[in-house]
Order: sequence, then C-alpha cells, then structure tokens
Amino acid sequence: MTLKKLFLSALMAAVAMPAAISAESFVVEDIRIRGLQRVALGAALTYIPVRVGDTIDETQIRQSIRSLYSSTHFNNVVVKREGSTLVFEVSERPTISAIDFDGNKELKDEQLVESLTDQGIVEGEPLDLTIIAQIETGLEDFYHSIGKYNADVSVSVVKQPRNRVRLKIEFEEGESAEIQQINIVGNTKFSDDEILAQLELKDDLPWWNILGQTRYQKSQLSGDLESLESFYKDRGYLTFAIESVQVTMTPDRRGVYVTINVNEGEVFTVRETKVIGELRGQEEIIERLIKQSAGTQYSAADVTAREEYIAKLYGRFGYAYPEVTAFPTIIEETNEVDLTYSVNPGKRIYVNRITFVGNNATQDEVLRREMRQLEGAPLNEDALEQSKVRLERLGFFETVEHTTERVPGQDDRVDVKYVVKEQPSGSFNFTFGYGDYSGLQIGAGVTQDNFLGTGNRAALNINTNRYSRDLSFSFLERYFTRDGVNLSGSVYLSEFDAGKQDNLIRYNKKQYGLQSNVQFPINEVTSISFGLAYRNEEITDVEGYEQIRQFYRPYIDQQNPNDGVAFDIFEANLGWSRVTLNRGVFPTAGSSNSILFDVTAPMSDVNYFRLSYDFKHFWPITDAHDWVFASRFKLGYGNGYGKDSRGNEYLFPFYENFRVGGNQNLRGFEANAIGPRAIYRYPVETPSIPGYDGIPSGLPAGPGADTLAVSQFSVGGNAMFVGGFELIFPTPLIKDESKNSVRSSFYVDVGTVWDTEFRYDNYRNLSLAPGSFPLEDYSSPGNFRASAGIALQWLSPMGPLTFSFGRPLKSEDGDRTQTFSFNFGTSF
Repeated sequence: MTLKKLFLSALMAAVAMPAAISAESFVVEDIRIRGLQRVALGAALTYIPVRVGDTIDETQIRQSIRSLYSSTHFNNVVVKREGSTLVFEVSERPTISAIDFDGNKELKDEQLVESLTDQGIVEGEPLDLTIIAQIETGLEDFYHSIGKYNADVSVSVVKQPRNRVRLKIEFEEGESAEIQQINIVGNTKFSDDEILAQLELKDDLPWWNILGQTRYQKSQLSGDLESLESFYKDRGYLTFAIESVQVTMTPDRRGVYVTINVNEGEVFTVRETKVIGELRGQEEIIERLIKQSAGTQYSAADVTAREEYIAKLYGRFGYAYPEVTAFPTIIEETNEVDLTYSVNPGKRIYVNRITFVGNNATQDEVLRREMRQLEGAPLNEDALEQSKVRLERLGFFETVEHTTERVPGQDDRVDVKYVVKEQPSGSFNFTFGYGDYSGLQIGAGVTQDNFLGTGNRAALNINTNRYSRDLSFSFLERYFTRDGVNLSGSVYLSEFDAGKQDNLIRYNKKQYGLQSNVQFPINEVTSISFGLAYRNEEITDVEGYEQIRQFYRPYIDQQNPNDGVAFDIFEANLGWSRVTLNRGVFPTAGSSNSILFDVTAPMSDVNYFRLSYDFKHFWPITDAHDWVFASRFKLGYGNGYGKDSRGNEYLFPFYENFRVGGNQNLRGFEANAIGPRAIYRYPVETPSIPGYDGIPSGLPAGPGADTLAVSQFSVGGNAMFVGGFELIFPTPLIKDESKNSVRSSFYVDVGTVWDTEFRYDNYRNLSLAPGSFPLEDYSSPGNFRASAGIALQWLSPMGPLTFSFGRPLKSEDGDRTQTFSFNFGTSF
C-alpha cells in the first residue's frame, strides 16, 4: 500500500509541476500555500523541504510535492512560481465525520471499525478516496471466505459542510452457501466415514444436532485439511499428502461441492533416534526423552510432544527461546524413519522487571507477592505459569495473561508484563420478597474480598427476615506474615426461629460468639489451618418430637421446662486443604480437596465433634475450556463424645444437624426438605372403672400400644452425603469478553442425610395415626434424592446471582420440590 501511494505521489508530482518551474532554478524569497481549510499553515509548511533563501530546482519541487501527498492531508497539489514566490495550490482531503454500518450481521460493528482502522479509515482523520474500492473488495472477500458468495458491499460518501464527509457502508450479506457433498478420493486405509469424522465441515448432520451447520467456510476448510494430515501422520503415515482440493459451486452460488484427493502412503516405524546440538549438561535427560524402541510406529503428535518437553526443560533453566526441531530421515525401502532432534537452547535469559497492567483497584503489592518468578532470576516458564495461576486463584481477576519483551540493547534480558482484567470481588446483597412459607424477607449486607485493594477480605452483614436476625463482622488478612500465613476472625450475634423457616420443626435459638483461624501454607497447593471459637447458645420453645427428647431432657429445668437451656461452647478446629484449581471463581480445570474437624473442648456444656470432607474436580473437554465436566461431593458426620457429671452420654445437638435441599446442595427440592422427619409418639390408654364423678379414667396401655405421627418437616441428621455432576457449556448470546463472569451448565444433584443414632426397631411395629406420613428407617443412608436441570450463574457488579431450573429424578411422598430458584449475593 505504501509503495503504491509513493508511486502515485511521484506521478502526480510530475503532472502538477508546470514547465515554467522546471526550466530553470531560482532563489525562493517567499512560500505561500493556498486552499488550506482544516490543516494549519504551520503544519503544512513542515511537509515542504524548502525554506526561504533556498535555491531550488526541478528535483526539490518534485520532492516537495511528494512530501505533501505523503502527509495524507491532500487530494491534489499544484506548484506555481509568481516571481520569486513559490506557490502551492492544494485541495484538502475531506475529513471523516462519521462511519455508519447498515445490514451487517456476520460482522459486528466493532470488527468493522477495527478493520477500517487498519486501513487508515478513522473518524476525525482525512479520507483517501482512492481506497474506497479496496474497502468494498476486501469486505466482499471476507464474506466469500465464510461462504456468502452473493454478498454485496457498497460504500457511499455523503458530503457535509466544512469539507467533511460521512461514510455509509451498506451490506447485503445474502444466504450462506451450503455444502452439498464432501468427497474423499484415494483413501483405502480408512473409510470415508472415519475421515469425515475428523472434519469440522459437514455435508450432513444427525437429527439431534440442532446447533450444527453445513455452511461452507474457506478458513474452516484449511483447518480441516491440517486436521486430516495430522490424523494420518499421528498414525504412522509419514508420507501422507493431500494432492489436490477442488471446490465447485452450483450455478446459483448457494451450494458447494468439495473434493479432497489424498495419497495415504504406508505406515512407517522408527528405526533409531539421536540428538544433536548444544545440550548444556542435559544430555542424559534428553536422551531419555527422545528414546524410542526400534519398530515403534511413527507418530507426528508424539514427536511434537517430545519437542515441547525438551523446550520446557530448558525453559526451567532460563533458556526462554530454545529451538527444538525433529528432522525425519525416510528409508522408503523398509518404511522406516530415523529421527534426529536438533537442540539449540540459545542464550540464558534473565528477568529485568515485572510489571502489572489493569489492576486499577488492586494494589501492586497484592499481585507481586503471588509471583514465583523473581526479578533478576533466570526466566522460568514454570514459575511464570505458576504465578499466573496464583493470580487467577485470588478471585479478583476475570482474566490474567503474561508476556515477555526483550530489553532493548540487552539480548539476555526480558521484561515480564502481567495484564489482568479485574472483576467484582465483593457483593452487596439486598433481599426483599415474600414466600408462602418464609413470609416477608428483608436483608442487607456487604462483603468485599479485596478490601481497599489490599487483597484482604472484610464483611459486615445485617440481615433480618421472618425467621432470623443476624449481625456479624468478619475479616481475613491473607498475608498475616510474609510466608503467606493468613489470619481470620469474626464476631456475630443472631436469633433464629426455625418454626418460621421452610421445612423445619419449631425451636428458637439465640447465640453470640467470636472465632479466629490461622492458616499455614505447606506448599503451593496445600495448607493446614487451626482455629478457636467461643459461643453462647440459648435454645427455647423446642417442639417435643421424639428424636429430640434424649438430647434435650438432661438439660432442662423440670420445674420450669419452658425456660429453655443455655450452653457455653468452646470449640477448636483443624483443617487441611489441597487446591489445584486454575481459578478462584468459575474454575475450569483442577481439583479442590478439604477436610475440617471441629470438636468442643471438655469444659463446654455439650461435648461433640463434627468431621466433613469436600471435593470438587473440573475436567476441560475442549482446549478452550468452554466445555467442562465437573464433579463434586461432600461427606459429613458428627456425634457426641464422653459423659456428663450425671453419667448421661453426650449426644449431637439437634440444631447442629446436617440439612439437605435447596440451591446450595440439592436443587429441585426446597431448602432443608430432605432427611429424617420429626416423629411424635402418643400413648394409648385403656378404659378403667368409673370414678366417684362417674367419669372413667384411662390407664396406659403400654409402650407397645403407642401411636406414631410422622411430620412432613425435616429435622436433619448427623450424617450427610451430597454430590453431583455438571456439564458446563458456553452461554449463548454472551460476548467473549464476558464469558469468565457468566457460567451455564446442565446438572445432576444427588443427596441424602440420615441419623446414625435412630433406632428404627423401636418404632416399626407401632401404628401410625391417621394423616401421618409413612415411617422410614432414618438410620439408613440409602434413602437418597436426585434431581436434574439447568443452572445459570452470573458474577454481576452487585454480586453473584444464581438461577436454576430443575426437576426431581427421585423423590418420596411428601417431598417439597422447587422447579425454579433464584439467589442473589450468595457466594459460589
């Protein structure tokens, strides 16, 4: 493009210079420019390489004309001589005031603006009218490359006052050409179906593939040809070649026939391998990396993997730009190949500076302390990648990318730049609603995981609704010490009325307390934690169902049973976690394992323990990590230990029971709806002789004659299992820049909760009261529930939002199901 413009400038200069000027040289006493409108005189003079007092000739005048044309401000330049005055008469190029697009669907406005900018077409800049046709042709070529052969693009220039123009680009995209048939010619080793399965382009789709397309795209065909070549060479066909490709169109330009002619060749085996080059002391390791037994089938993918292993090996030692290439020597007579790996590590590279871009809210120190690559140290690709992963795990950034740039004048130094895109790291939750069972709900709270950009977490929450009131403050300092030991603490006050919450038996609970935890890193992915807590709990208005009697009876005042009980609890906890997830929010690869053991101290009013294990794993299905398979499960168990001063065994508190149901662990069912139900036992009396008042008084008929009533409400249990699988898929209609803040998935949830202390034999032979729910063995973990559905999560600027739509796959009579649920301000 530049050479063409210079040629045109030279041609115009030859035309624009009158013969009178070219005939003789003269001394310039003045320079004038006529025709300027928007270009300042001073700016125009800078393009003229002539000054007053210069003696000029034909050559200098031509240079001046070329220079004015090259400034891109002028459409026409004419030079005249008026005595000793040099006069330039110019016609300015019009300035682009606006660019409008109409009819474009395949190409977004942003893509078009970027493409035009590359061609110098920018609002506010001069317009070169000579490239209008090139714009039309370039855009039409793009449409042809994606199969729209009937597409038409026209550019119109609308003149406006003050030498301005408005560009209007109109598109008629037309219909895409569909692939009528793909023919493979020359294949004998693999069937047509096996080969066509390797291609993204399709000439036919199964009925269930409603999202597939048979549209022809030139760029996709190029990629398919590479995939086909890889398919053969990965299976030993070293000399495989695509001899020709024919693409023909139907007369109406709406159909395409593709014919691919192949020469498969024969399967080759490896005869020997060797390495040449400067190995820098790594001979033994590299020999092991390249070694293949004689007779091993050749595989291009295997060769590429070995090249990458060797390059990564040198990358660990600071050789940032190693060159590793395998050269095959073919022995056609025996269908064998010798592989020679050429290794050139290059210079050892050191890191000069590490900089961060995009952390507008987060302090540099927060990012720098996650670095495993140090300034001044040899460049280590593993350390760079580990640093990237640690930044992603913070949960503050939507994307993290890093680049290396050579330091000018120093061939052994590079600067490392991490570019981050911040995402909301806090949430403000506000709840206002009304439910059939929960009633009026009003609540507010704020949580900030990156408080004032320090990387610390702070939360203040004040919530109230029909069944609870909470006030809490918590803080987490992630780097309490330089070694990464973090310290957390919280204080809280709450009141809870279980009878007013969904699916719970009545009891009231008031508590206040404080706790503190310290977490120690063991290595990059493993840590242990230790914590202490104190809380005071007051339990009142407990409904007297059967499962609670054994726990509750030893603590109540028999003279004033309605006063309730109060406990002082001193608790210690020990935790272990191992996290290899690639991101702190919406991970797509890696796993998370955590174990937590809580136990009350012997000085507590109630002695019990609780053990839980939480597991998550993510398997990316595609290289882009847009399709991901995820699995999760959580196990929990708790019980009492020891005896009190009166010889009573401590039991697990009923209000600490595990509960299942709702958006957090078993979607498709209402919160707390799954698990053992409350049992009420009523004694049956037998009639006796009437008393003095003539009214007969009943006598107990004995425990074996009691009647049971089973409630619909769950009381939870001391053991729990919840788990599930998810298929994460790209969210439709979401732009690429937002894909890390929105997640959609198909899910299957499974969950159960049971009571290991429940004695089914004590109740199984008793009769059920009319209208009672059926009695089940609540000590069995086999009474599970399952559901399936679709979920959408959005990390909005106001906080996380979760929508789920699901239906039960396995349920029992009396289960309260929930088709749709919505959570706002809930952490994932």
